[in-house]
Amino acid sequence: MSQKIKSIIVEDESTARDVLLSYLGKYCPQISVIGTAQNIKEAVPLIANEQPQLVFLDVEMPFGNAFDVLEACKGYSFKTIFVTAYSEYSLKALNMSAAYYLLKPLSIEELIVAVNKVQEEIAIQADFDRNKIIIENFKENKPEKQQIILPTMEGFEVVRIENIVRLKGNGNFTDVYLNDGSKKMVCRFLKHFTEILPFPFMRVHKTHIINLQFIKSYHKGTGGYVKLLDNTEIEISPSYKDLFLQHFK
Repeated sequence: MSQKIKSIIVEDESTARDVLLSYLGKYCPQISVIGTAQNIKEAVPLIANEQPQLVFLDVEMPFGNAFDVLEACKGYSFKTIFVTAYSEYSLKALNMSAAYYLLKPLSIEELIVAVNKVQEEIAIQADFDRNKIIIENFKENKPEKQQIILPTMEGFEVVRIENIVRLKGNGNFTDVYLNDGSKKMVCRFLKHFTEILPFPFMRVHKTHIINLQFIKSYHKGTGGYVKLLDNTEIEISPSYKDLFLQHFK
């Protein structure tokens, strides 16, 4: 059997910590838990001393949150699976960075999927620091200046949100068009981007999201259509028309 993944659990609730330990022991034999911490004060020295490959990190804790832990440990390289109660703000930040996260109460199936994905990343030695991007996004107050990690068939692409011109649904994938003329085929449904991309991104059709900053003109019709700066024409669905036009009144 291949070497086990050295892991640490950072979770302030003892019951949640015990449940995660139990699930990992039963369903994730590739994980070896080498330590646990209840808060940021315990977590930072534990990570520094043990140098884990993977940290299961509760988002909200006493004395600081998960992002404070990452900031304090940015000199160390490890994968992160976040564990969080539902929080729109936290989930948006994690989704933007294509981070692995588990919602409480924990789902065994989702835990297995997240651990397997991290195992694959460790095996191929993914060549970017996801934690660094999460920290930078968390600090950046202007949403358009944040970075988004796009999972592709080949790996991952990191792009700044302001460089995305439009997105088009393509079955189980989404085609992301950038302002340098390139296109990325991303392994996510279009709905995923509807939920995480901030204004000025707007869904205008069942298969189209556009960045309003790149609109050149609007042409009337049942729903009408927009022409973008690159002269691409995008149809506006009648059901999205009123919401779209409100932004130009």
